[in-house]
Amino acid sequence: MAGHRHSYEITKAASTLRGEPLFENEPTTLPALFIYAAEKFDREDALNYKRDGVWNRISSFEVVRRAENIALGLHSLAIAKGERVAILSANSPEWTLSDAGCQFAGIIDVPIYTTLSSDQVKYILNDSSSRVLFIDTLAAFERVKDAIAECSSVEHIVFFDAPDDAPANAMSLTELEARGRELRKQEPDLIAALANAVGPEDTATLIYTSGTTGEPKGVMLSHTNLISNAIDASNQLAFSQNDVCLSVLPLSHVFERTGMYLYFVNGMAVYYAESVEKVPDNLKEVRPTIFMGVPRLFEKVFEKARLKAAQSSSLKRGVFDFAIDAAKRYAAAKESGHLSAGIRARHAIAEKLVLSKLRDFFGGRLRYCITGGAAIADEIYLIFTGARIAIMQGYGMTEASPVISANSPEFKRIGTVGGPIRNVQVRIADDGEIEVNSPGVMKGYFNKPDATKEAFTPDGWLRTGDIGRIDEDGFLIITDRKKELFKTSGGKYIAPSPIEQMIRSSKFVNQVVLVGNERKFPAALIVPNFEMLASYAELKGLPLKTPAEFCRSEKILDLFERQVAEATSSLSQYEKVKKIALIENEFTVENGELTPTLKVKRRVIDELYRSTIDALYTES
Repeated sequence: MAGHRHSYEITKAASTLRGEPLFENEPTTLPALFIYAAEKFDREDALNYKRDGVWNRISSFEVVRRAENIALGLHSLAIAKGERVAILSANSPEWTLSDAGCQFAGIIDVPIYTTLSSDQVKYILNDSSSRVLFIDTLAAFERVKDAIAECSSVEHIVFFDAPDDAPANAMSLTELEARGRELRKQEPDLIAALANAVGPEDTATLIYTSGTTGEPKGVMLSHTNLISNAIDASNQLAFSQNDVCLSVLPLSHVFERTGMYLYFVNGMAVYYAESVEKVPDNLKEVRPTIFMGVPRLFEKVFEKARLKAAQSSSLKRGVFDFAIDAAKRYAAAKESGHLSAGIRARHAIAEKLVLSKLRDFFGGRLRYCITGGAAIADEIYLIFTGARIAIMQGYGMTEASPVISANSPEFKRIGTVGGPIRNVQVRIADDGEIEVNSPGVMKGYFNKPDATKEAFTPDGWLRTGDIGRIDEDGFLIITDRKKELFKTSGGKYIAPSPIEQMIRSSKFVNQVVLVGNERKFPAALIVPNFEMLASYAELKGLPLKTPAEFCRSEKILDLFERQVAEATSSLSQYEKVKKIALIENEFTVENGELTPTLKVKRRVIDELYRSTIDALYTES
């Protein structure tokens, strides 16, 4: 494979990390990281993707060579160091290669979620003054072409999947790489000069926060920010070159993006899921040892298993409920150190009947799952942990590159987000806000000096906007978002997220949003699990079929009121939900009700469902 090796060395810069290096010749820029991974691990299967029913692979040295060609191709288009290019695409090896190409050229890339509206795409392209747009398909381009036409800075469109009918200023990624190869022949030393001009403190990427409130802000993350976070998170979660992962979360999000760098620095094999719909099939094929996902994904897996049991015989429903209860009891007892013989025996039976099948869904080889982006319900954590699918909940934010803390196999506790990773300091302000200081903390918001100033304390710590505390053993506990706390008209403050988690524990609840700011009491908008309701209606002989019929039924409303009351029985009187409304349609990213990481946009929900919310309080 000697012909595939690069012909220069990245100039070694002094490490900006605190503490002892975790890796020999620890890289300090992203070009150095990709070269480090190729030289140290020399994987033939660094990146793996499925086309036409066949898995293909890209070696770690091919990643470097193709990234170099993309860098040179961009240079041939007169895109200079420090300028911006955007990437609007689903996960694919081309996404990673384009990102790497930008890094080798010192160009700042701007990832854009594929779920964003045309107006949001236009805003990001204009705000960042992106000169090139990488995009995967013609269909994706057609969806946003009118917005792109209003972005004067965009000079070139680069398609991953070359269309027959492309716009005049377009080329394929293959053509861009060909331009790079031609320039390499003419100037063989140019790529070394470009890569070595990249410094650790240079901005590597501009990631626009999806934001539950206000317009998006471009978070400037440097090479040091991203690499330090990938390496320090590696210290918390023991990875090795024997690990295999399936890439499911969007690379536009910093969680998966930094995860990708973490995979490279540890020499892991990465497989790209074909699509969200294909994830179950891909899990069985790839059989990953590590899996990164948001809590909603684990909730969906459990809901699917629970629904299947509900639609079976009463005997199978009883067996499923027994197994889930046994899993939860086993996990809780094991964590507390009080594992009795009776709990072990129940768990052994549950293991044979149900729990092993839950593991098989993930391919049967998982060492552990990593979850972040939102809090995972204690019930879901216990169920999967009891099924011997270890879930390591972490905490982070885009502005911290992103990981701040994480549970680990050796240091974990239910209801917490673990302890701070290496080189990260966490403190709690007087008002309960979590503040962070680390090499991963952003440089600031692009072209927003006032917002940048507001994001930091006078002594330079990042304000997270989250409320929390640190327990006596050093575990960080998140209680809510500072901006999401609301006050009733009686002056009582309520944290909605924990209450929503309680309500979601009902098998009949799909989604829930708590409302009640400046109102007499909290109320809840609930999107039912209509499949589970259909099984309930059949069991009770209720002539209900459509979502509208379920939402209008007094008997179904009574069912939900009882479910909510039972789930929230431990709350103080002022926190208890007094009224509920059933919503026919699921909250979605496409409708603007959720962020791309599936967090609720409360302001949007308040606006869209204003009449429904008002009716709840008028009726009272």
